[in-house]
Amino acid sequence: MATKPAPPRPVPRLYLATSEVDDPSSLIASLPGLLASADVAAVLVRLKPVDQRTMISRVKALAPIIQDSGAALLLDGHVELVARGGADGAHLTGIAALEEALPSLKPDRIAGVGGLATRHDSMAAGELGADYVLFGEPDAKGQRPSVEAIAERLGWWAELFEPPCVGFAASREEAYEFAANGADFVLVGDFIWADPHGAAAALKDVEQAIRQAHAASGKAKAEQG
Repeated sequence: MATKPAPPRPVPRLYLATSEVDDPSSLIASLPGLLASADVAAVLVRLKPVDQRTMISRVKALAPIIQDSGAALLLDGHVELVARGGADGAHLTGIAALEEALPSLKPDRIAGVGGLATRHDSMAAGELGADYVLFGEPDAKGQRPSVEAIAERLGWWAELFEPPCVGFAASREEAYEFAANGADFVLVGDFIWADPHGAAAALKDVEQAIRQAHAASGKAKAEQG
């Protein structure tokens, strides 16, 4: 009996990280156009650490813009502000932070995790119930694994595990590489905001690279099959 072919993998989606949000007014002005320009699944809001009331009001100002576009709003840390600010979840760094956050986030909110140095940590995060695992982000010293190592980790995860994996891309080329190697989402941040052509153009460009990578990897798999 012929084996049923695996369904084609969906096109990886964008996960946009903001710069550190102090005064959110410029972000409030630019986000609607930005989120309309590409298929952004989620926005990771990085809050400047100030008093809680101010941070909550900043999240509340951004939430409707992000959520009305169909994207989820995740806070980078600050689990205690998620419900009060109307966010959809939080991104945690490391297994200990994930374990601590899960009781307050689950089952209604998203708990994603990065800072996973080893395969064992990644599997532990999946077993704990992380909604996604992130590979390739800089550590506290700004160091990252090589692009090849990140791509290899994404491919390993995508092949074996159910929760989505996210590749942290620092350039268009990295976004292409990670999309080709099994990332379900590609996290983009600083290089988008710094692009001389503007963030919307940069986001469109990265989305195009992701689609090209997805098409190329699908074609390669079909030829192998």
